[in-house]
Amino acid sequence: MNTIDMKKLLIVVGTRPNYIKITQFKRIAEHQFKNQFDIKIVHTGQHFDKAMADDFFTQLDIYPDYALHIPQSSANSQIGEIIIRLEEVINEFKPNMMIVPGDVNSTLAAALTANKMQIPLAHLESGLRSFDRTMPEEINRILVDEITDFYFVTEQSGVDNLIKEGKPEAQIHFVGNTMIDTLFHFEKTIVNQNLLSEYKVEKGNYILMTIHRPATVDNKKGLEDLLTLIQSLTINRRVIFPMHPRTLKNIKLNGLESAYNTIDNLVTAKPMDYFSFQNLIHNSALVLTDSGGIQEETTYKQIPCLTLRPNTERPSTIQIGSNTLLNFDQQKIHTMVEQVFSGQYKKGKVPKLWDGKATERILNVILNAL
Repeated sequence: MNTIDMKKLLIVVGTRPNYIKITQFKRIAEHQFKNQFDIKIVHTGQHFDKAMADDFFTQLDIYPDYALHIPQSSANSQIGEIIIRLEEVINEFKPNMMIVPGDVNSTLAAALTANKMQIPLAHLESGLRSFDRTMPEEINRILVDEITDFYFVTEQSGVDNLIKEGKPEAQIHFVGNTMIDTLFHFEKTIVNQNLLSEYKVEKGNYILMTIHRPATVDNKKGLEDLLTLIQSLTINRRVIFPMHPRTLKNIKLNGLESAYNTIDNLVTAKPMDYFSFQNLIHNSALVLTDSGGIQEETTYKQIPCLTLRPNTERPSTIQIGSNTLLNFDQQKIHTMVEQVFSGQYKKGKVPKLWDGKATERILNVILNAL
């Protein structure tokens, strides 16, 4: 197949978590689909820190072909800027298909652009639903799936939701989880990181925490409740807490920085590179989080995960995996933590098709369709 016959795919990402979902596309296209795809990656810059981004791209050995450099601003302004700048990229590259992962503003903006420019659209993680329309991500998921042509689904709930919404079954493809492909590919590198001595912890003897959602960290009461929880957990356990920039900013704005800084057994850290954070997950006793992706990563690693949210768009992590959904109920949290450390917590399984081959399945579907 000569260059002119190659299928041109444009993948649009805007945040670090979504970048992790597309790391294997170029590698697999090169090694398993020789000369059949020309893949370009657009980084919108929705979340961007130059130092962190450079490390991130270097670690994962994948670099954006186009950078839109969207400035930090309101959601409306970001979406508008992405649409305008992405149109220029499309006019230059002329893709046969656009691929968008996840549920962030970049996902929605790229999907709208593809629709208006009549480019077939593929959505990674299609069909996930929390059924909580107060979450901006939920609105983005719903809107993107309304104009998607290829629904690439990570778990059975996604298939069920799309069918209930009346999407054509022939366009729904249960392929597995591309974020797990990244974990699978870099497993040896992740395991070989040496974070335990740096944080003075032993394998299986600490709690890893990530909290960043607005419902918890954008108000003083949420931050005070979190403070109380950490104070009680650290009486007997060491807690490692890499702080999201917004979490740290709000702790300072609400005058709680000294209270957090004086907790014995609490280790706060800046946002970490991918390998370091995955190594901490790998060696932890459990993870306390409000993140979506971490629910999946812990399920794949079969590490206990307590998700401090009233709902989740990833029910397989609860029904099959190692995740438990909890409201911010301190007593229930402590009960579950003790179950983990006493060996009584449930044993999760890895969901179907989370085997490191989702990207390959997606490219097969696209090759047969275009």
